[in-house]
Amino acid sequence: MKVIKLISISILFQSLFALTGIELAQIVDDRESPIDMKSNMSMFLTNKNGKTRTSSIRSYSKDGNKKQILWFLAPADDKGVAYLKIEHEDKNDDMKLWLPNFKKVRRISSRKKSESFMGSDMSYEDMTSRNMDEYTYSISGEDIINNVDCYILESIPNGIKTEYSKHNSWITKDTHLAVKEESFDKNGELLKSKSIIYQQIKKYHIMKELHVKNVQRNHQTVLKFDNIEVDSGIKDNIFHEKNLKRMPK
Repeated sequence: MKVIKLISISILFQSLFALTGIELAQIVDDRESPIDMKSNMSMFLTNKNGKTRTSSIRSYSKDGNKKQILWFLAPADDKGVAYLKIEHEDKNDDMKLWLPNFKKVRRISSRKKSESFMGSDMSYEDMTSRNMDEYTYSISGEDIINNVDCYILESIPNGIKTEYSKHNSWITKDTHLAVKEESFDKNGELLKSKSIIYQQIKKYHIMKELHVKNVQRNHQTVLKFDNIEVDSGIKDNIFHEKNLKRMPK
């Protein structure tokens, strides 16, 4: 009888103090990140036939990646292409792509956010932050990824324009890092799977590798980051359209 009471008390205690989906999402959102970051990126695109295309990219970002500018350094036919993103709370994000071969800046409207970024498995939407207020969250289960206990956080959009019907994110219980994610299309079918590897730089957990697979197209993108600098004092004026045409030294 005492054992039954102890079990009942334990279950009650767990239910009273169980983490909710919105609480977990807030913890993830509040996780400390660098003020700014510079890095070199290698992007590997692999098609269903196993053929791989490699690009080299220089990246500057600031304010939790809400401001970002990228320059393509290689291959030769992409050299000089540049991308600028500035996210806003109260209006549509600014996204621009400089295409040197056409000598024009292409503006990416909100209607075009589902398009692929430079042939990769990431859309322009994937490259922007998710506004917490635009999703409903729940913890749908628990799992173990690479011997690490994780919550599975389900995020369902609330009437916003998006190419996805929901996301399932595997969040580590100890560090609250997203190490895996599955994103579903409008028909509820799995569209993309992502996995993330981190490294610690100073006091931050920084993305080292991002693997994205479009399971419907059988196409894969891998991003690898190196020569990472954090909190180096990047000025706001670098995130300007005129700098798209200025390759970094």
